[in-house]
Amino acid sequence: EVQLVESGGGLVQPGGSLRLSCTASGFNFNDIMMSWVRQAPGKGLEWVSSISADGRTWYEDFAEGRFTLSRDNAKNTLSLQLNSLKSEDTALYYCATDNAGRNRGPGTQVTVSS
Repeated sequence: EVQLVESGGGLVQPGGSLRLSCTASGFNFNDIMMSWVRQAPGKGLEWVSSISADGRTWYEDFAEGRFTLSRDNAKNTLSLQLNSLKSEDTALYYCATDNAGRNRGPGTQVTVSS
């Protein structure tokens, strides 16, 4: 059974940083592309970033230069470093095995507010 568990969210002021983590189990994590998606209040799922099995990364425009995605295949973990956070980054963040977020964990809440 695929299991994805996100952590690391919280309340942060604008301009602040957070590091989100995702622990994966139940599938061959080392072999597949992983993604982060998010859902802001009242909006649909939005792709954030993806990373290939060998570490190549892609970012949505709003994430480019502010967010950094990495993975540790030895530990089956995914990390998303969020820097220079803005109020519009407030959302529930999910890690997923697909970039549409169809197979995702329960999420971790990021709230950016002063």
